[in-house]
Amino acid sequence: MSGLQIVYVLTNPAMPGLVKIGRTTLEEVDGRMKQLFSTGVPVPFDCAFACRVPNSVEVEKALHHAFGNVRINTNREFFRIEADRVISILKLLHVEDATQEVESVIEADATKADLQAAESMKKRRPRMDFTELQIPIGSVLIHKNGDAQVTVQGAKTVVHEGIECSLTSATRKVHGLPENYPLQPSPFWSFNDKTVQEIYEDWYAELEAE
Repeated sequence: MSGLQIVYVLTNPAMPGLVKIGRTTLEEVDGRMKQLFSTGVPVPFDCAFACRVPNSVEVEKALHHAFGNVRINTNREFFRIEADRVISILKLLHVEDATQEVESVIEADATKADLQAAESMKKRRPRMDFTELQIPIGSVLIHKNGDAQVTVQGAKTVVHEGIECSLTSATRKVHGLPENYPLQPSPFWSFNDKTVQEIYEDWYAELEAE
C-alpha cells in the first residue's frame, strides 16, 4: 500500500457496543469515509482513534486476529468490544496520532443535519440501570470466563467479593486492571444466558422505537 498508511478505530451511535477496525491511506481517507457513510448507516461514524503506521496491512491483521473472538462477521470489520481496548494496543506501538485528520474529513463530508442527528443519538442514550433492564436486585451476573460472579445490589451497583461497587469496578478487579482503566463492562457479564450488553441494547432499541 502506497502513501501514508492509517489504521482507524471507528464507532457509531447507531451501533452501540460495536467498533470498526480498518485501514486506509491519507490520500484515500476522504473516499473511504464517504463509502462507509453510504453503506446504510443513519448517522456518520466517529473516529475514536486513527494513527499512521509503517505497514497498515500487518497492523490491521494483528488487531483482527487479537479480537477475532468478538468479531461479528468474518466478512466485516466490526467487533463487539470497547474502543479503548483497541486504542491501548495501538498506542503501545508508539504510533503517530492522526485522529484529528480523519475526524475532520468525516465532519467535512457530513451535513449539519447528519452531525446533529449523531449528537442527538449520543445524548439520548441513557445510563445502564439494572432495575430498568428488569434485572432484579439479588440477581447473579456471571462473568464470561465462568470463574467470577457478582450480585446486583442496587440500580447501578453490584456486590463483588463482599464489597459494593459499580459493575465497571468489579470488571477491573476480575481482570486485574487498574481502577482508572477505561472499559465497558456489560459485554463481560451475563444474566439468563444473555450478556448485559445484549439486554441493554434490546431495551434501548425498544425505547428508540417508541
